Amino acid sequence: MTVRVVAPVSGTVVALEDVPDPVFSGAIVGPGLAVDPDGDVTSDVVAPVAGTIMKFHPHAFVIVAEGGSGVLVHLGLDTVQLGGEGFTLHAAEKDVVAQGQRLVTWSPEAVRAGGRSPVTPVIALEGKADQLRIAVSAGQRVSAGDELFAWG
Repeated sequence: MTVRVVAPVSGTVVALEDVPDPVFSGAIVGPGLAVDPDGDVTSDVVAPVAGTIMKFHPHAFVIVAEGGSGVLVHLGLDTVQLGGEGFTLHAAEKDVVAQGQRLVTWSPEAVRAGGRSPVTPVIALEGKADQLRIAVSAGQRVSAGDELFAWG
């Protein structure tokens, strides 16, 4: 089964190997892409796939799509240190969500102002790079809901 994964935020596509975090740049948790969000004061984050939210933290979440493919979205780097401050949640663990459904509201601008990167990795958990069909190029601008890659 092929899972189409869309951008959870609007911004500029970043190759995973260019993400300034070794866990993501080394594809340790899986392959994918990242998006450097627009410098919005507040921005909605949408579900990259339809499925069930298995983990849901203010700074990161995992949705398992039909067929068992898990997609991780991590809102910024080192944002776990914020303890949820600046993130508004619009869903909960175990919720079944539609692709493109609003899940979180946050401020990429505030993350930048606090000295952290708002770059948002979108990861095909436990996937293999050769299983992904990339739909966009690094440096390309995407809107939330635009396809990033297909997996499977």
